[in-house]
Amino acid sequence: MVFGIPVYPGSNCDRDVGWVIEKVLGQKVRYLWHRETDLSGIDCIVIPGGFSYGDYLRAGAMAKLSPVTESICDFAERGGLVMGICNGFQILLEAGLLPGAMLPNKTLSFICKFVNLRVENNKTPFTSLYKKGEVVSIPIAHAEGNYTCPPETLREIEENGQVVVRYSSPDGEVSEEFNPNGSLNNIAGICNKKGNVFGLMPHPERASEAILGSTDGLKMFQSIVQSLLKA
Repeated sequence: MVFGIPVYPGSNCDRDVGWVIEKVLGQKVRYLWHRETDLSGIDCIVIPGGFSYGDYLRAGAMAKLSPVTESICDFAERGGLVMGICNGFQILLEAGLLPGAMLPNKTLSFICKFVNLRVENNKTPFTSLYKKGEVVSIPIAHAEGNYTCPPETLREIEENGQVVVRYSSPDGEVSEEFNPNGSLNNIAGICNKKGNVFGLMPHPERASEAILGSTDGLKMFQSIVQSLLKA
């Protein structure tokens, strides 16, 4: 299978994601320059982290206007699997593929550290190998990861099971104490109603090999592979 990884000016995690997919999972990668529009032959899109277009205006705001993003939106609307990591999540929000928006962290500072996440929904193509309620350790690295949305949207995504992962304690306790950036309801990642688009602020590619301190993120990529094999 072939994973497409878009590369915007300012992307800096594209090769990290590519390494995991190629070297760890043994799958094929096709890097997509931001001006590219042909996604033929691609099975899944993974939008990497970084600072697309220097985060001018706000994170992801300019990337949503990129030709490759327009093609990604068409790909997602046809049911294609799309995963956005950190800046990739911000781009998915700006492009309207996921509901809500990002604010600066409550600390008004860049945060880079391992956090604990509780898996809320393991019925998605991206989390099927986890157990519901499982707690995983995956790092974050962002300045604008404070997820927000209108009250009616929050109620809807909670009721629909669109909250996929939530910041928690090592034991799975969800409280403000374990919320690193101020996100509503400790939300760390959400999916769309169909479940084929998933965005999260933590970096699973940085927790996919033991040498990095955790392999808890690897199952996200393995879940995608398994889901595509079953399709």
